[in-house]
Amino acid sequence: MVNVAAPIEVMRTFPLDQVRNIGIMAHIDAGKTTSTERMLFYTGKVYRLGDVDEGTAVMDWMEQEQERGITITSAATTCFWRDHQVNIIDTPGHVDFTAEVERSLRVLDGAVALFCAVGGVEPQSETVWHQADRYRVPRIAFVNKMDRSGADFSGVISEIREKLAAPPVAVQIPWGKEADFRGIVDLIEERALIFDAGSQGAKMEVVGVPPELESAVRSARARMLETIAEVDDAILTKYLEGEEIEPAEIRAALRRQVLANRLVPVLCGAALRNIGVQPLLDAVVDYLPAPPEVPPARVVDSDGIELERPVRDDGPLTALVFKVVGDSYCGQLSYVRVYSGNIKKGQSLFNSSTRRKGRISRILQMHANRREEKGALFAGEIGALVGLDGATTGDTLCSPGEAVVMEKMQFAEPVISMAVEPHGPAELEKLHDTLGRLTAEDPTLRLETDTETGQTIVSGMGELHLQILMDRLAREHGLKVRMGKPTVSYRETVEERKPGEAKFVRQSGGRGHYGHVIVEVVPGRRGSGVEIRNQVKGGEIPSEFIPAVKEGIGEAVMTGYLAGYPLVDLVVTIKGGSTHETDASEIAFKAAAAMACKDAVRKAGPVLLEPIVDLQVIAPPEFMGAVISDIGARRGKVIETQKKLNRTVVKTLVPMAELFGYATDLRSLTQGRAAYTMQPAYFEKVTR
Repeated sequence: MVNVAAPIEVMRTFPLDQVRNIGIMAHIDAGKTTSTERMLFYTGKVYRLGDVDEGTAVMDWMEQEQERGITITSAATTCFWRDHQVNIIDTPGHVDFTAEVERSLRVLDGAVALFCAVGGVEPQSETVWHQADRYRVPRIAFVNKMDRSGADFSGVISEIREKLAAPPVAVQIPWGKEADFRGIVDLIEERALIFDAGSQGAKMEVVGVPPELESAVRSARARMLETIAEVDDAILTKYLEGEEIEPAEIRAALRRQVLANRLVPVLCGAALRNIGVQPLLDAVVDYLPAPPEVPPARVVDSDGIELERPVRDDGPLTALVFKVVGDSYCGQLSYVRVYSGNIKKGQSLFNSSTRRKGRISRILQMHANRREEKGALFAGEIGALVGLDGATTGDTLCSPGEAVVMEKMQFAEPVISMAVEPHGPAELEKLHDTLGRLTAEDPTLRLETDTETGQTIVSGMGELHLQILMDRLAREHGLKVRMGKPTVSYRETVEERKPGEAKFVRQSGGRGHYGHVIVEVVPGRRGSGVEIRNQVKGGEIPSEFIPAVKEGIGEAVMTGYLAGYPLVDLVVTIKGGSTHETDASEIAFKAAAAMACKDAVRKAGPVLLEPIVDLQVIAPPEFMGAVISDIGARRGKVIETQKKLNRTVVKTLVPMAELFGYATDLRSLTQGRAAYTMQPAYFEKVTR
């Protein structure tokens, strides 16, 4: 990283209502980073357009990102447009790095969803859209790549409505399409915009609606007003009375409904050809919320009372760590969103999640991998802190003596594992330390040691995820490692309701150990995890030993029964047991509980579960026979086939164990003319 000298800010630069915290989200290759690069160029943040394909994009700063032409880690930056401060997080589109999207959406106030004009709503588009639904993030949509062959603006809007169950409203229509795409028509102002190629799109010419589009514009504008009137009473009244509705009134109504998540304005353009990005920036300012316009953050205090934290600089400090990154110059960088209060350089903070204090030595405003010193972070702002060693994703920061906790983020479980070994025993300790730091940065990476073989096992979200990890070990930390073949992370569960019972009795001359536990296991629904219930009555197990019983059950379910994989999707109920007046002990009840749980699982028909992947293949029709036949050979099920222009899309469900090396096999089957996407779907009983 390179230090950039800058004045240290100690006062708020922009009023809160002139701040926008937004994310750029989409399926891989929809143009997120290219669009962000144009935003930075037109706002004057950078003076040269970066190119993803050439590896010169500012936001794709990692070597692995530049080489592969994809975004791997979310990158934050700040720019300024129409006297507004716009904090942007550019997120990855590949399913292996979906955790980056999850933690970004957790702290953002609004989002721009990009869709390819040809691909439409693709699998990862759906994933990130539903992530935004979970956090109720207001969105606008941008249909990119209108200059590509097969671009279909109205088709994408239909897919947004049907596949995402979202309420889109087109506020622009394209002027031409494919090779003839030359600009956009603004339906609100009823004007056309042409972007000057000589200035790389920086200069726009505003012209009247082209005669050949007048009829289409009238129809599209009528549909826009009708859609807005359906959800906005102020527009409905004027619409029904046939009154003229001013552009300012339309924008105000759109803003109200976007903030309420009742409408999604849809814009269009071609970011690579520098068309349509400035109106997108206008839409960010016009429609997406300022920090005070989103619901207050909710916290729980030390007494378990739920409180709200309105966005106020003078309020009690509440901030959330949403990302941690190891830095060779600063140690650990903790990316935070401040919800209430403010953080100043040199201030002591209390991490209520870890119960540790830390003193802030530096506050940084990030621009991808570059940074500027700041004197303070205020409510509604995003920045990075130095001095919070030990902080992890999801930790809550507050003032000492005012401990509150915000809700933790939930991340998908890893689905693929591999063994990692250093080339020499001298590097083993360094490998473990380095992997520990990297897994602390990425909440979807897991690190464990196989108790039988002593091997170090790393688990992640896919082959690419683990490949990037190995690459980082070599480049950033100088560790050359040997990798075992990736293996699937299976799970275990039960199919029947059964009881289990065990006694742990030890006598060694002095005081002994006695514990007696009776449990029952019941199958749960898929994806429900493990639930432990306590139904002990009459003091059969003294209350002080119940935590030890739960701990014993927890350890038992982590090691499974059939093959040592974790148990999932079951309910374990503590039914009863017995105690001993003098020999009862925590150790005994913990051991008895683990044994009773294993006994119940053994009787309950334990089965192995394997991860199933949602695989979508896009290929020319002449290769689909071979593709579908290959999927069948991999124990896959074809769910649906669709025709899109000169391509066929086949949607399938395939066991992950059958998909190692699929990219190479698919290239061979289709002469390199097919593409695919896949993402974990669910776990299913192994049938082979």
